[in-house]
Amino acid sequence: MGVTDGIDSVHERPDLRSLLCNTTYEVMPFKGTEEAVLADVPASIPLTVTVTEAKGISVTVSLAERLTGHGYSVAPHLPARLVSDEGHLAEVVARLREASIHAVLVIGGDASHPVGRFPDAFSLLRSLENMGRPFKDVAIAGYPEGRAGIPDQALELALKQKSPYATRIVTQMCFNATTTSEWARDISCAGVELPVHVGLPGPVNRQKLIRISSRLGLGQSARFLQKQRSLLWRFLLPGAYGPTKLARSLETSASNARTEIRGLHIFTFNELHQTEKWRRELLDASQSAAGTWRRGRT
Repeated sequence: MGVTDGIDSVHERPDLRSLLCNTTYEVMPFKGTEEAVLADVPASIPLTVTVTEAKGISVTVSLAERLTGHGYSVAPHLPARLVSDEGHLAEVVARLREASIHAVLVIGGDASHPVGRFPDAFSLLRSLENMGRPFKDVAIAGYPEGRAGIPDQALELALKQKSPYATRIVTQMCFNATTTSEWARDISCAGVELPVHVGLPGPVNRQKLIRISSRLGLGQSARFLQKQRSLLWRFLLPGAYGPTKLARSLETSASNARTEIRGLHIFTFNELHQTEKWRRELLDASQSAAGTWRRGRT
């Protein structure tokens, strides 16, 4: 199953089952990630693999190559600020194509300064265009709640610039389903009609987040914790966050807005066993509820 399989370009009202069946998992390239994926994630679930500033792009590509060899559909992150020049980009593209990897997630990246000539995702996307669009599926990032240090107008312009080079949008996590759905509606009305996969944190606790941050390196850990402050705060409050509540709220709010929301992008934080267990249980529950509703209509 490809990353974009099952995506319908026609406006539909997504239900929870369709969102759960059109889900991608984001994993981090740490020791044990490959084994955890093989143990707990069915090959039908598409994956993305992040890049850590300390390890660089090559480690991510290596993991993506191995997971693809195991039969998974994998989209490695390509952070523009960690690509030094066109030659470096050509080397990465060649490795991915050799491994039959047909999807990437192009982002600007969190590095404080670019290592080379690519300051943002748009510049990298243009270089990929000049290379003949080597990937069938190109995802880009969306920010329903904005991004610290970047004016909303600049984000809106960047999204419009990037969208002709992309096939779908993956959003950063947002804990307000209405905010996400209204953002998706607004970009569609503005002419950006790419399918949207909504970023949603999986079942993870704050201790896990802190352990992950300790493995990223000092500078990146600080930025990671800065980005996850709202998530950490929610875990400090008993019962304040659960992926089920957010997913159900997204189903309701997306159904009330004309959007291109087509699936979920789960930030697993490598908590793969719990994430897949949660997805299957919620999928079973939604299917049972749908069956009960249909019987009630007859």
